[in-house]
Amino acid sequence: MAVIRIHQEKAPGHDGMIKLCPFGAIESSGGRLQINAACKMCRICVKKYPEVFEFIEFGPPAADKSLWRGVAVYIDHVEGEIHPVSFELLGKARELAVKVSQPVYCLMAGYSLSAKARRVLEYGADEVFVYDQAELEHFKIEPYTAVMEDFINRVKPAVMLVGGTAVGRSLAPRAAARFRTGLTADCTFLDIRADTDLDQIRPAFGGNIMAHINTPNHRPQFATVRYKIFSAPEKLNVPRGRLTACRVETSKLTSAIEVLEISKKARETGIEDAEVIVVAGRGLKKPEDLALIYRLADFLGAQVAGTRSLIETGWLDPKRQIGLSGRTVKPKLIITCGVSGAIQFVAGMSNSALIVAVNTDRNAPIFKYAHIGIVGDLYELLPELNALIENSRKPK
Repeated sequence: MAVIRIHQEKAPGHDGMIKLCPFGAIESSGGRLQINAACKMCRICVKKYPEVFEFIEFGPPAADKSLWRGVAVYIDHVEGEIHPVSFELLGKARELAVKVSQPVYCLMAGYSLSAKARRVLEYGADEVFVYDQAELEHFKIEPYTAVMEDFINRVKPAVMLVGGTAVGRSLAPRAAARFRTGLTADCTFLDIRADTDLDQIRPAFGGNIMAHINTPNHRPQFATVRYKIFSAPEKLNVPRGRLTACRVETSKLTSAIEVLEISKKARETGIEDAEVIVVAGRGLKKPEDLALIYRLADFLGAQVAGTRSLIETGWLDPKRQIGLSGRTVKPKLIITCGVSGAIQFVAGMSNSALIVAVNTDRNAPIFKYAHIGIVGDLYELLPELNALIENSRKPK
């Protein structure tokens, strides 16, 4: 925050100073100079008349970091079925907590959760705070925000990690706003410093840069992370954590939302769950050529995915897009065909176990990330590869 202070005793003549501002922000009232709401903080007045106009910048009040301790994870679930992104965040939370010798906390809210909450302990949580109340049976933003607010006031974690799900993306910003703290969405990298400042990295400006974000003056530090960015930890044979039952006053759990009916949609197996994926890129010349991709996918028992350019042309369903504006995947094998490797795409698949890239351009960025790179024409390679696989499966 900044202001421009006027030293009235050093401003004998006003006219020249009033005309100085290109935005008309300097005016005279009752013989005194004033700065109005049109001020853009360009500081032309300060440079021209430094003895009259003084630029004063106020730093934000820093939080007492000694009062905030631990790394917390919101356990995202539907009727007790925990979303796997929560286990991935638990693994990252433990990694961060070890660096600063602090505990890992979890928040779980809902109804009839005790049995499911114990499962969280198997993934290394030191303490799980369970808000098990009838008013929390269905997700409603107002009561769930009240629960997270109560949890943070009770525990005071230095870091709050939330999955980048539909629920997490609704809940995290509302809770962060209540504490007037920062939130970094869709992080692809997290680290922590000795003073518990969180290093948060995410793609920005359409993926053209990787933004390094810190929130050094506020606590807690909120971050959301998509599914498949981190790895879930191994389950513990003997959980060492504990469950702590909590309650929020019923009056704080009221909501303007009324759940009339819940219709469950059929579960779909998306590209996020695939162990093998074949990706089509701009190297394909026409939609009919996708037959080469689908044939290879059929041989490998793989899912077909595409880059943003193919989705925008309507060649593939948007649910099959990999990248920042699509889905994040982490298969055992991914084969990219005619994909250049823009950072927007790479951010959605760089954690794949084995990356095979086919491209005619030996300088294509995708080769920086591929474990196996093939410089060649997909129109020559794929028919040969498909024929090779087909012949290998014929009975001898």
